[in-house]
Amino acid sequence: MTRLTENQSKNTTSLPDGPQSPGFLQIIQKIFYYLEYLDAARERYGDIFTMRSPGFPPTVILSDPQAIQEVFTADLSLFDTGTKILQPLLGEYSLIQLDGLPHQRRRKLLMPPFHGERMRTYAELICDITEQVMSQWTLGKPFCVRSSMQEITLRVILRAVFGIDQGERFEQLRQLLGSWLDSFNSPLRSSFLLVKFLQKDLGAWSPWGRFLRQKQQIDALLIAEIRERQTQPNSSREDILSLMISARDEEGQPMAEEELRDDLMTLLFAGHETTASALAWAFYWIHHLPEVREKLMSELDTLSPDLDPSAIAKLPYLNAVCSETLRIYPVALFSFSRTVKSPLELMGYQLEPGTVLAPCIYLTHQNASIYPEPKRFKPERFLERQFSPYEYLPFGGGNRRCLGSALALFEMKLVLATVLSRANLVLADKRPVRSVRRGFTFTPSDGVRMVMTGSR
Repeated sequence: MTRLTENQSKNTTSLPDGPQSPGFLQIIQKIFYYLEYLDAARERYGDIFTMRSPGFPPTVILSDPQAIQEVFTADLSLFDTGTKILQPLLGEYSLIQLDGLPHQRRRKLLMPPFHGERMRTYAELICDITEQVMSQWTLGKPFCVRSSMQEITLRVILRAVFGIDQGERFEQLRQLLGSWLDSFNSPLRSSFLLVKFLQKDLGAWSPWGRFLRQKQQIDALLIAEIRERQTQPNSSREDILSLMISARDEEGQPMAEEELRDDLMTLLFAGHETTASALAWAFYWIHHLPEVREKLMSELDTLSPDLDPSAIAKLPYLNAVCSETLRIYPVALFSFSRTVKSPLELMGYQLEPGTVLAPCIYLTHQNASIYPEPKRFKPERFLERQFSPYEYLPFGGGNRRCLGSALALFEMKLVLATVLSRANLVLADKRPVRSVRRGFTFTPSDGVRMVMTGSR
C-alpha cells in the first residue's frame, strides 16, 4: 500500500462522500450550472468529495491545499496523467494526451519558446496587434470585448507559432479556427464535447459532423504548413513551428508529423482561447469597480508614452489585477486529473486503482480561509501576501502546469496596458455577468459588452 500522507489514517474510508443525485441530473448541472454545483457540493461535503458520473470512474474533487500538494509532488509512477477527454479537440498525439516519460520528453522539447529571452520577442507583436484591433472600434458603438480579445490573442498566437500573419493559408486558418471554436460557444453546444453519446457523425449538417469536418480542414492546413517548412528549411526563422521542427530529443529524433500537427493544435487552442476569456473578465472587473480602475490608471500613468513592455510587466497593481482575475473565475475549473494506478492513501482515504483525483482550481480559489470574501474582486490580496502553488493555481500544477503560463500573463498585462492607456471604455450595461461554459473552459456571459467613449 502506497501512502501519500499519514493524516487521519485511523479513520479511513474507501472514498469521500459526495453528491448522490441521479447521474443524468448531475450531467445537466455540470453543463449548465457547474459553479453552483461545485459550490453546493463543497458547502455540504467539504474540501474533498467524490463526484460520480455515468460512464466515468469515481472522481475525487480536491480543494484542500495539503491534498493538492501531496498529489502535485507525489511520485509520477503512482498515477496515469494523460487525458482522453480533449482528444476530439486536440488529436491523439497532443502533448496533453501523453503520460510518463513520453510526456516529459515532449514537454522538454516544447518549453524553450515560452521562456526567457523568447518572451521579449513577442512584446512588440502583442502591442501592435492590440492597436490594430482597437482601430476597428467605433466611438459610441457597443462591441463585444471577448470577441475583440479573441481576435487579438488568435492573431498573436498564429504569428508567434508560424511567424506569418498574412497569406491565403493563414487567413483560412484564422477564419476556420474562429468558426470551429465558436461551434461550442454556449453551454448547450458544449454538451457535444462533454457527453459521449452525442458525438455522432450524422453528416455535414449535424453538429458533431460539422465539428469533425472543420477539424479535418484545420488539420489539413497545419499538415500543409509543416510539410512546406520541412522541405524549405530556414535556420534564421525563430517562430515556434520552426523551433519545433528543428528540435531533437535525447536520442536525436525529431517530432513526427502527427505530433507536430497535434501540438500545434494544442498551442493554437490553449494559447488564445483561455487568454481571451481572462482578458474579457479583466476588462469587466476594472470597469465594474471604479476604485480598481482608478488605482490601475494611476499606476499606468507612471509609464512613459512608449509603454515599455518590461516596465509594464513589473507594475505591481496591474499584476495584482491579473492575478485576481485568474483567481475569482478561473477559465479552467480544474487542473489535469490523475488516475490512481495502485492502492494508496490520501488524507485518510484509501483509494483504489482507477480512482480519478481532480484538483479543483475554482474551489481552491474560493476557499474563504485562504481568500477572505472570496466572491469579492480584491486585487490587494495579492499585494498583501504570497500564496503557495497549492493555494493559487490558475495554470494547474505539478508536471502538468501550463507551458504557456508566462506568455499568457505577459500578454494579459500588455493588452490591458495598451488599451487602457489609449482609450476610455465603459460597460454598455449594468447587468451582472456570470461565468458560463464554453466547451471545456468558462467565460463571461455575453462576452462583456463595452463602449469606447474617447481616446486618452
